[in-house]
Amino acid sequence: MLMFRRMMSLMVATALATQPAMAQMVTAQPAPNADVAPFVTDLTKETPKSRDEIIALLRKKVKYVFVVFNENHSFDNEYGSFPGANGLYADQNGPRDEAHTPGFTQTWTDAKGEKHSISPFRLGPDENSTFRDSVDHSHPGLAHKMNVVNGTAKMDGFAQADYDRIGRKGSDASVAMGNQFSQLVMSHVDCDTIPFFWNYANRFTLFDNIFATEDTPSTPNAIALIAGQAGETQWVKHGSAAVPAAAGNHKGNLQNVPLVNDPQPIWGSQYDATKEGRQPDSPSESYADGNIAVNLTFASLPLTFAGRTITTATSLDRNAAADLTDVQKDIPFIEARNGAPIDWRWYQEGYNHEGYEAAGAASHVGYVSHHQGPQYFGYISNNPAFAGNLRGMSDFMSDMEQGNMPNSGGVFYVRGGFSNVMGMTPPIQNPSYPAALTDADRAAIAKTKHGDDDHPGYTDSMISEAMAARVVNAVASRPEIWAQSAIVITYDESDGFYDHVPPHIQSYGPDGLALSRGVRVPLILISPYARAHTVAHSEGDHNAVIETINAIYDLPPLASLPEEKAALISGEDAQFNGPNGFVQHHLGPRDINTAESDDLLAGFDPARLDGSKAPLPASYAMIDPQVVNTLPHYSGQGCKAIGMTPVDAAMGLKNGPPAHLNTLPSTLPAYN
Repeated sequence: MLMFRRMMSLMVATALATQPAMAQMVTAQPAPNADVAPFVTDLTKETPKSRDEIIALLRKKVKYVFVVFNENHSFDNEYGSFPGANGLYADQNGPRDEAHTPGFTQTWTDAKGEKHSISPFRLGPDENSTFRDSVDHSHPGLAHKMNVVNGTAKMDGFAQADYDRIGRKGSDASVAMGNQFSQLVMSHVDCDTIPFFWNYANRFTLFDNIFATEDTPSTPNAIALIAGQAGETQWVKHGSAAVPAAAGNHKGNLQNVPLVNDPQPIWGSQYDATKEGRQPDSPSESYADGNIAVNLTFASLPLTFAGRTITTATSLDRNAAADLTDVQKDIPFIEARNGAPIDWRWYQEGYNHEGYEAAGAASHVGYVSHHQGPQYFGYISNNPAFAGNLRGMSDFMSDMEQGNMPNSGGVFYVRGGFSNVMGMTPPIQNPSYPAALTDADRAAIAKTKHGDDDHPGYTDSMISEAMAARVVNAVASRPEIWAQSAIVITYDESDGFYDHVPPHIQSYGPDGLALSRGVRVPLILISPYARAHTVAHSEGDHNAVIETINAIYDLPPLASLPEEKAALISGEDAQFNGPNGFVQHHLGPRDINTAESDDLLAGFDPARLDGSKAPLPASYAMIDPQVVNTLPHYSGQGCKAIGMTPVDAAMGLKNGPPAHLNTLPSTLPAYN
């Protein structure tokens, strides 16, 4: 406890110190270890720089932006006990009691009318914490969990929502499974489970106030990463009943905008009439009628990336009348700025032929098509000038190893999927949890948890962090790229795991449920110019990534484009009002910098940018490949290996899992 008090005293002293303009939203993490301490900047002695000055310096230093886009974890689920962050037990000002932590104790009522309660608890190697099952992250389920009352999210419906999803079916098996999920939703892990991610957060800058753009599952947030929205502009323009023209003539029950579920992109589906250059589908996903999204026609970063070449690029669209209908005014606006085109690529597991496949046609077995944000846009999928930017995971590794990245830089997104190119299988650290595991149990775990995008439904956390480490190592191992790089590791949405920080509700959808924002997600900024060992508290969502890209490459905000700007104004009309007359000011992208929609610039160190302090060396970011490829990482002793003490451990809290918890209630239901 004495160690914790000393650690928190340092945090409070740093947080209360007078800080320059760009450091106001940044506080130091406590107690840097010997490997980190030499690189830490004293925030109280920092030379002030304005936002414009930071942007000017970034444009001279950073040419490559890499975005490792993971799946389905709330901030508290992965960093709830991270020192110096706004977590479950403390924040940057010190320990926090339960009464000041929204939703800390959750209750649920089962089918028999019995009430139960649960509070946050830690999962570690003894509970095989690297693999778990996925909790409820449907749009209605997330709305139930956040429990928005009079515009304020109470964050107290997580346990009940997960029970209701399954337990309300009434059978003994359903009730047992529902009770397990009601507990699992309150779990969290730490550096023993994800030591690489904690190591990056410890060495660089962790953002603790970034939320899912949409209060939905994955697809809308995958789209929001490049568009800042999931179709609100298109909704305002066409209404929720109208379906704009899509991939040729089609019939069917397409899901309309704004998207709130996980439908498949129309491109590559049964409604896609494309003959040559057709987008892939996934053999593991449903393409049932009613599970296909309408063609998306609003602006996204790939349009602004085109710069002064946009007219030439969009002229190659195979069906311009349908695909470009809602960006007609945006195209000349972008071209008139005369900006240089920016190279970009979206690398995703299983998109095309991967290294683990035999020669021949790609199987797409690892492809999660509803995570492929660009594929939903006709002006990308239906245009060879843009579609060539969509590639597989093996392509990223070979492009880096063979020096095939553009010399001029660019923006490169990396996503995992159902499989992993490393050939890893999930590590079973405790063969007796949740019971003595049989050969059939082991086979089920190996079959269902070998993906690499961190989605609890089908991945293992260590396999996922190994994928991220390979990306970081690939960048850091090339000096000419590392010296000009910024790497963002972030998530699409929370999976429905508990988080205590209420998001500011910015919009409601046609169903009357909160649409934006969703539950808080992790974000780490890695760069030779990043602050070392800090936590940034800037508030934002996926628009923060877009804003940062806009700043580095001098791109116009999507919200400033004529079509999107007009839709944002039209969205304020009474016909789009939310509950109780809530005026919809944010039905569209939100990538214009404001206090509630901030960027990631606070994560950069002004002294490193202006050259008065040396950049962080590549070795500081790299993890030994032998460690990366050996599971479990650090033999399950990650906290000790990276020299970190989680807050709950420092406080001496007894917060182990409840008795008889099954972390795999769907995968191994026999143990419920």
